[in-house]
Amino acid sequence: MTVFDSKSVATPMAASARRLPFDAGYLLLAIALLLYPAVASPFFTFQIGGYTLILGTIALSLMVLAGYGGMVSLSQMTVAGIAGYTIAIFGTNTSGVMGLGWPWWIIVPLAIFIGALASALIGMLAVRTAGIYMIMITLAIATAFFYFVRQNYALFNGFNGFHGINPPTALGVHWRDPVPFYYLALAVATFFFIVVTYAQRSTFGLSLQAIRDNPRRMRAIGFDVAAHRVFAFFLAGVIAATAGVLLVWFNGQITSGTVDVNAAIDVLVVAVVGGLRKPIGPYLGALLFALLQNFAIDLIDPERFNTVIGLVFLLIIFFSPDGLLGLWERLRTTTMNKSLRPALRRKPST
Repeated sequence: MTVFDSKSVATPMAASARRLPFDAGYLLLAIALLLYPAVASPFFTFQIGGYTLILGTIALSLMVLAGYGGMVSLSQMTVAGIAGYTIAIFGTNTSGVMGLGWPWWIIVPLAIFIGALASALIGMLAVRTAGIYMIMITLAIATAFFYFVRQNYALFNGFNGFHGINPPTALGVHWRDPVPFYYLALAVATFFFIVVTYAQRSTFGLSLQAIRDNPRRMRAIGFDVAAHRVFAFFLAGVIAATAGVLLVWFNGQITSGTVDVNAAIDVLVVAVVGGLRKPIGPYLGALLFALLQNFAIDLIDPERFNTVIGLVFLLIIFFSPDGLLGLWERLRTTTMNKSLRPALRRKPST
């Protein structure tokens, strides 16, 4: 008599179902992203695709801190803004202020380094606290930087900021054209997505997650908790600063409005709505935010846009605390269970 063991069948099938959708899903997503400009208009390629990748990368830096380190920072747009201002000050602009004209291959690494260094300095101030206190410290830093650049005309040109900031023409390509810029943003986003995915499983990533779960125990067994957290801020700063370089090229300008408090909170909303558990989450949130920002504003009063964002945020978090990523995984689990149900209901054969 042949006995049907549901566990012996369901376990391999479930394991396969857990593996294959991940690999196949990301492969299909990569193909779709590569082919996207071929089917999308220049507007959708640049304003939706490019902006989603940039905003998602900035939110990814917050996901590294909050998701893996348990540290919620509202200064990631500040770090991106510092890198953007570095590009404007040391590069070229049409505002008649600063614009030292350094070559791009010098100012881009310089901007990323300055942004990452600023992030590490913010981390040194913030990692001694936790929870609401860290949020308030990083929010205070973001607010202070906003008012500083708004009121400083000698270096930051105050409220007007810098205009006429264009990416370089390298390798015979003008990188602000919609398709080249999209692929540039995609390359940066893909690189950091892979780095963060790998870092999660590295020794440092596992240590950071252990510190998030039990910092007192990690300190007791000899780990320097503060140093790990500051280094996490530095790595997140590299990500945010690189996205900040793309952001200033995307806008062609940078002003105090780029780094205001609303922008800092938007990054938090994007990361939370998308999901903080996996690197793909911030990009899901960024896509939703970009779509709402570009199309919802045509249906409502522009002054009510933040109200719409708030309502969407509340609805998603109410139905799924893990954001859009949680909704997707719940749907995938339900679909997988339905596909396995017929096999589990089969009667034993004799």
